[in-house]
Amino acid sequence: SRESAFVHAISSAGVVFAITRACSQGELKSCSCDPKKKGSARDSRGHFDWGGCSDNIDYGIKFARAFVDAKERKGKDARALMNLHNNRAGRKAVKRFLKQECKCHGVSGSCTLRTCWLAMADFRKTGDYLWKKYNGAIQVVMNQDGTGFTVANKRFKKPTKNDLVYFESSPDYCIRDRDVGSLGTAGRVCNQTSRGMDSCEVMCCGRGYDTSRVSRMTKCECKFHWCCAVRCQDCLEVVDIHTCKAPKSAGWISRT
Repeated sequence: SRESAFVHAISSAGVVFAITRACSQGELKSCSCDPKKKGSARDSRGHFDWGGCSDNIDYGIKFARAFVDAKERKGKDARALMNLHNNRAGRKAVKRFLKQECKCHGVSGSCTLRTCWLAMADFRKTGDYLWKKYNGAIQVVMNQDGTGFTVANKRFKKPTKNDLVYFESSPDYCIRDRDVGSLGTAGRVCNQTSRGMDSCEVMCCGRGYDTSRVSRMTKCECKFHWCCAVRCQDCLEVVDIHTCKAPKSAGWISRT
């Protein structure tokens, strides 16, 4: 499903990010900073010298390809091809946000000389990018010779190497389904004022929600005391908790 496509992509991207960061921080003996970023180069602002520690993302990608793809390369079925595609899309997403950072040298901070290096962006950017790809994932089917796939719906564009692909439609996560392992959303706490995925309207799948008023102890009136402690009082707080209603038939769905 498109959910598994996203899981494979974000997991592969996470391995690339973690290994590359570990290389730059000297935590691994097998790699270090990018050895190719040496000498002088030129960009739109002029000449600069490579310096500092450029993130060795090529090593991170190579490691992730060998480590994450190992299981999938043993198979030649549709699922393996799909997972390999989504793993690669995740690796490419990290490299997409590699950015050049520079430091100026010269009298009074003038940029007569520049030292630059390549650095990965915060992983949040990769996650947000892959989340958009998840929402726009493309359903595909195997081609006749079994070496690749084509779009299931001819009205949609052919997937690129950056797109996420999936074969099966997502199950209905609103209700419990034993076959797919879905727990459903009955009893889930939702946010009454939200308009996002955690809202009661979305989370409860139109079934409505129950509201219960509960009392709980919270920390309040916290003060800093020199030196060095923060002391708080225990306060009783009354809050409303909203939970999704169960469907009329709350039992597990079991297909025969």
